[in-house]
Amino acid sequence: MLKAVLTTLIMICLACYPIIVYVGLTRFNSQIITVLLLFLLGLRLWLSKALFDKMPWLKPATFLAAITILISKVMDSDLGLHLYPVIINLVMLVVFAYSLYKGPSIIETFARITEPSLDENGVIYTKKVTLVWCVFFVLNGGIALYTSIFSSLETWAFYNGFIAYLAMGTLFAIEWLVRQKVKRNAGV
Repeated sequence: MLKAVLTTLIMICLACYPIIVYVGLTRFNSQIITVLLLFLLGLRLWLSKALFDKMPWLKPATFLAAITILISKVMDSDLGLHLYPVIINLVMLVVFAYSLYKGPSIIETFARITEPSLDENGVIYTKKVTLVWCVFFVLNGGIALYTSIFSSLETWAFYNGFIAYLAMGTLFAIEWLVRQKVKRNAGV
């Protein structure tokens, strides 16, 4: 029970990563933020061992983020702190794109949780949705990279801590509406 609560809290904290970085860099020094973020990433890695099979991107994303943050500190630059959203988008793009190549697609895997007997039309649909998410990760990661390099800390935090989540939620909602229409038209 404690492990589940702790894991959930760490995931929430890491979802709030841009806010933590913004507050940390404007109110504290980057050394404190670096130690806090590395601690959270290490805890996530340690507590999430059971999730590695279900979420294979978790381990490489965590390692890449930790390495980027460490390199950032060695180079005495806050850029590495800003690159975490870019890394997450890149890892998710690789995982989703690889699933299209290797199969089954990530979205098909999720769909089969509730619909184990997914028909051929459903498989084709889930591949298209997986491709849409790949495009999303390219666009979102590109904007995250741009804000990391060329924008102010405030703009970076606003985009990566709010707009990116809003865009993701919007994509989820649109996909859900389209899926309902597809199911109705298929008579499901």
